[in-house]
Amino acid sequence: MLLIKVGGGKAINWNGIAQDIHELMSTEKIIVIHGASVQRDEIAARLSVSIKKVISPSGVSSVYTDEEALDVFLMAYAGLVNKRVVACLIRHGISAIGLCGVDGQLWQAKSKKEILIREGGKTKLLRDNLTGRVEKINTELIQILLEHGYLPVICAPAISFENEIVNTDNDWAAAIMAEQLKLKKLVYLFEAPGLLENKDQPLSLVRRIGRLRIEDYLEFAKERMKKKMLSAKRAIEGGAETIYFGDGRIENPVKNALEGKGTIIC
Repeated sequence: MLLIKVGGGKAINWNGIAQDIHELMSTEKIIVIHGASVQRDEIAARLSVSIKKVISPSGVSSVYTDEEALDVFLMAYAGLVNKRVVACLIRHGISAIGLCGVDGQLWQAKSKKEILIREGGKTKLLRDNLTGRVEKINTELIQILLEHGYLPVICAPAISFENEIVNTDNDWAAAIMAEQLKLKKLVYLFEAPGLLENKDQPLSLVRRIGRLRIEDYLEFAKERMKKKMLSAKRAIEGGAETIYFGDGRIENPVKNALEGKGTIIC
């Protein structure tokens, strides 16, 4: 079984991803998780909704989520992008079914109503935050879909243990899914060739990282890449054997990643 996590960038080649998945499904079951950050920001701008991006004391970026922002997330992730991705996969002959973490309590998360952020050199506490970290997966629902030939296409948000909709990090959720479904391989696709030592230099690609040396490379992980690296670390700790980082913009993105043309963590 293979889990493919695809970023929310505008240049992602979904047709190429769908072609690869169509071929791979003849030999293995596949789950897709996708982002929608670009469309989220575009919808927010049209609706004049402020999306507040914050930095934790450890340097990890995230989004502060209030009721208004959560509505935008639902429109972008579970609505617009999820259904467009599902339609693209169907056009390539794949029986795709779109879900967000709320559906069937697919992703259950521990609420984080209060978060610490770093702002202007100071640490501050933000309250009334509608986010959570995924801790439990409805693996039975996933197995039912896979056994009946469907390809689950999943995105945020999640549902809390108190049954409230909460924004959540897709990358972290991917790692928890891998652990609870006992997956050995994960592919992360985004708008870069892989992990770069210098994010502005594509030729500075890191080809291979030992499974015990992920923290040594965190200094190269800028912005959203840091979350992907931490997610990969969590997936390895949960039993995954190989993590592939690959370029989602190119032809045959999945195949190229699995052939080691990006970054491999093992």
